[in-house]
Amino acid sequence: MQLSRNWVLGIVALIAIFLSLLSLEHGRSGLEITGLNVGTTPVTLYQKPDDKGPVVVVAHGFAGSRQLMQAYSLTLAQSGYTVLAFDSEGHGRNPVPMSGDVTSVDGTTALLVAQTRWVIAFGRELPGAEKGLALLGHSMATDILVRAAIAEGEQGTPVDAVVAISMFSQAVTAEQPSRLLAISGQWEGRLREEALANLRLVQPDAEEGETAEVGDVSRRAVVAPHVEHVGVLFSPTALRESRDWLDKAFGRESTGDVVKPGWWILLLMTGIVLLWRPLVSLLPRSANETVAVSARRFWVSILLPGVLVPLVATPLYVPFLPVLVADYLMIHLALYGVLQLLILRGGMTLRGSGLSIVAVLVLIVWGVVVFGFAMDRYVASFMPNAERMLLIAVLAVGTVPFMVADSYATGSGRGAVWRRIAARLAVLVSLGMAAALDPEQLMFLFIILPVLVLFYFVHGLMGRWVAQQSGALSAGVGLGLCLAWALGVSFPLFSAG
Repeated sequence: MQLSRNWVLGIVALIAIFLSLLSLEHGRSGLEITGLNVGTTPVTLYQKPDDKGPVVVVAHGFAGSRQLMQAYSLTLAQSGYTVLAFDSEGHGRNPVPMSGDVTSVDGTTALLVAQTRWVIAFGRELPGAEKGLALLGHSMATDILVRAAIAEGEQGTPVDAVVAISMFSQAVTAEQPSRLLAISGQWEGRLREEALANLRLVQPDAEEGETAEVGDVSRRAVVAPHVEHVGVLFSPTALRESRDWLDKAFGRESTGDVVKPGWWILLLMTGIVLLWRPLVSLLPRSANETVAVSARRFWVSILLPGVLVPLVATPLYVPFLPVLVADYLMIHLALYGVLQLLILRGGMTLRGSGLSIVAVLVLIVWGVVVFGFAMDRYVASFMPNAERMLLIAVLAVGTVPFMVADSYATGSGRGAVWRRIAARLAVLVSLGMAAALDPEQLMFLFIILPVLVLFYFVHGLMGRWVAQQSGALSAGVGLGLCLAWALGVSFPLFSAG
């Protein structure tokens, strides 16, 4: 009966995967999508073969990649625009780390502006594209694009329009950029205030949803409903507003719906995870493994490492990798996992805890290759370049013992829900403590917390099923390697030199 239920679930998962792939690929149909390089910058060119309209340069935010901006790239390309999306230095598959002083406009910001202007110059020379160029970006990129647009204007090659999503920039004036649309998610309170303030530089009594026009300056601030900092990248309202703004700037009229991949991406990822459930039943079965940890020992195993590790690790931390906080994270997770295992060891009743290499390898294939291919094609960069492979190996030194300990602490996939929640919250709080103790060096740990939460929801569920079938050790090792990969492709590369 259980076998039948698993395979019914597998059939449902396959249907979900098929339907989502059909819709996601439809958004790409009819387009020429070409991978290029502008110097060392990886670029994707989206265009219709028979309609190469004005160029739109698309830039992602901090810890993002050009794939994360695909809803905008595909929507604009399907509407006839020539779209150039690129990976900023230190992000995605760009091999060049971010560098310079991140606190100075003349440091990292200036270098990213220069990189953006190289892509702009490349876009202006694309054969067959109509005259005109616009910029569209998210979060960190909004400040970069505003500054690049101002610099282009001062050089005598003005940008026709700027679309700034989740915007913050101190470079905006009442005159520059001359044509600016600021889009914020409904749940981005501070950024909504920033967008409205920039609108009111042109018209002091203007409100959200209005367009202010004075002379050659045109400015608009709009809100995408029911979304936050990431959801705004998939909002139909934001996509339509962006296209309409560019149409107005270039005197075009786009028809048809916008590309809306958000729910289809969620369905695809859900299908991939659910399909894993029947496949797990084919793995080698552990010999009646049982893990019993008393409530008292469990609480000690999560609270003691959670408090002690940041107090010990942060004063001793010295960066040694050209990646923001990845080296600290490896140290933190390694200490956390080892200490947790030492605490748990004395209170566990454990049988049949042997390592199944087959289970580990299959979990890695599903969690990295299958799930990762879907992520990389439709969501965000998940396939590393050579520069990131060493980073993944170093991170694994911390993530493997950490996830092995987590597997045992949560009862080999059979523990109570409250234990799983408490164990994961303790880790997040512990990392938050480290960032609070040394904000100058470790503030970027906060960027990684959403990655961990997503990992727990997705890979954690897949690992739980493996633990039930093949034991906690197999699940922990496999999940540890998957986590090293997920973190290794997420961290921005950074060199202070």
